[in-house]
Amino acid sequence: MSEKVRLATVWLDGCSGCHMSFLDMDERLLEILSKADIVYSPLVDFKEYPDGVDVALVEGAVSSEEDERKIRTIREKTKILVSLGDCAVTANVPSMRNPFGVDAILQRAYVENATVQPQIPAADLPPLLPRSRPIHEFVKVDVFIPGCPPSADTIYFAVSELVAGRIPDLSARARFG
Repeated sequence: MSEKVRLATVWLDGCSGCHMSFLDMDERLLEILSKADIVYSPLVDFKEYPDGVDVALVEGAVSSEEDERKIRTIREKTKILVSLGDCAVTANVPSMRNPFGVDAILQRAYVENATVQPQIPAADLPPLLPRSRPIHEFVKVDVFIPGCPPSADTIYFAVSELVAGRIPDLSARARFG
C-alpha cells in the first residue's frame, strides 16, 4: 500500500466559508481521508505547519505581516499550493479596505465603532500590511480554485485529483463569485 498524501488546509484573512464548503463534502471526506492525512488545519489542533506537505489548500487574502510570514512558510514546506476561493485568488472582500488605508480602518474598527474602551489595541493585533493582496502576489501558486465559496463538489473534484497525483482542470467547474 502506498503512503497517504499529506494534506493541509489553512485560513488566512477570510470568512472561513471555503472551509465550510470543504466540510460540506460530507461523507466524501471519508473517501479523501482514505487516501490523505490532514497534517495541518484550523479544523484540528496542530500548532506548527509541518515539513513535507504534499498539498495545501489556502483560504483567504494576505492582509497582515503574520499572513505574509505564514504563506511564505507554507510555500517553502509544500509541494502543491492551492489558492482556495476568491479571497485567496483575488483578495476579494478583504481588499475592500484597500482604498481607506490601515490607520482609517483601525480607527473605524476600534474607536468609532467601539462602545466600551474605544482604543486601538497595543498588543495581540498583527500589524496590517498597507493592502490586502491575493496569495500569488507573494508566492507561487500551483492551482487556483475560484468561488465565494467554491462549491463542495468543486473542492471534492480538485482534492480528489490532487490526491490522485493529477493537477485538476477546473475550467468547466469553477467560477468567480
